[in-house]
Amino acid sequence: MRVLFVEHDHTSPPGPVAAAFAERGFDVSEVVVVPSEKFHDPDVDFTFPNAADFDVLVPMGAPWSAVPGRDASISSWLLPELEWLRGAHDRDIPVLGICFGGQLLARALGGELDRSPKPEIGWTAVDTDRPDLVPTGPWFEWHYDRFAPPPGAVEIARNEVTSQAYVVGRSMGVQFHPELTAAGLQGWLDNGGAELARLAGVQPDELLAQTFIEEGAAASRADALVAAFLRDVANF
Repeated sequence: MRVLFVEHDHTSPPGPVAAAFAERGFDVSEVVVVPSEKFHDPDVDFTFPNAADFDVLVPMGAPWSAVPGRDASISSWLLPELEWLRGAHDRDIPVLGICFGGQLLARALGGELDRSPKPEIGWTAVDTDRPDLVPTGPWFEWHYDRFAPPPGAVEIARNEVTSQAYVVGRSMGVQFHPELTAAGLQGWLDNGGAELARLAGVQPDELLAQTFIEEGAAASRADALVAAFLRDVANF
């Protein structure tokens, strides 16, 4: 069994989510869409691998926007990725979309994306209809946009700001970051995230300190999410 993690930028390692797949016998492959030297000029040419070579696809987060009309800086690869995800879903290849990846999956399948009424940055509990699949958390959030689940999907988690998780066929999208570790957060903060956090009224040092406290339990929740996704959604 093979799983492909699509890391849209160089600061988004798959962390405990990849570990959870590996623990269950998956060979883990990773590709980076925007290399570090193009981080500030991300409209790069990228050829997505053949989806049929993998049993699961995991498109991950990104610091850019997937909202139509706000996505010009990444249109060279965003539009092909939408087609790639739609084609994978149509071929019944499971997708686990994380944050930006969950937004892309929703958009690819006809769901709506728009600007969130407020950014969510930090550890956040969610209301869930499937705590066996998506525990209440807290989960780490860092997003400015939000999705509406696509037609035919079932929303399974939410909070007062937006939908937080949906299932559609053998695929699932989540708005939060189950892969997040303190080391991963440090990478975000070092690449412009610290200033963005301050602009949103969040202190980077406090955010990092809380992440050190939460990351062990969060990794266990990520493991539970992957296990339930594979069992109950992807049906392996």
